[in-house]
Amino acid sequence: MNVVIRKAEAADVPRMLELVHELALFERAPEEVTVSLEQMRDAGFGPDPVWVGWVAELEGVIVGMAVCYERYSTWKGRRLYLEDIVVTESARGKRIGEMLFRQCAAYAVEQDYSGMLWQVLDWNVDAHRFYDRFGAHYAKEWWNGSVSKEQLKQIAVR
Repeated sequence: MNVVIRKAEAADVPRMLELVHELALFERAPEEVTVSLEQMRDAGFGPDPVWVGWVAELEGVIVGMAVCYERYSTWKGRRLYLEDIVVTESARGKRIGEMLFRQCAAYAVEQDYSGMLWQVLDWNVDAHRFYDRFGAHYAKEWWNGSVSKEQLKQIAVR
């Protein structure tokens, strides 16, 4: 098995978006993916990129990806936020997710971030086991809040 982990390129975004759709289906929320190919490409490779990513290739085919971005904490300083690690179902069990996670960790060290954080669904016990191997801490006392673009428009006008 010859897995290559490399920094994502703009040409990888169509396959990366396919992996995002695969993840959304797995997470039982396929209708939640609303980002377009152009938006994702621009956000990673346009004039003001907000994410950095890596892809995992197996025999020249992209079978996994990791996408991260910088987050700032007034308590901890600059931190790396791991938005997604996705490995296509047929390539799971080959430690590709671990290779991607380690690449993100190496990048965080290189950038001198104070830590790395992510979210995991409460029912995804495979993901829990994966992150537990690295000594992950789960802050169950924090709730995730969000508002949609439409809600933002309503909030902004008042």
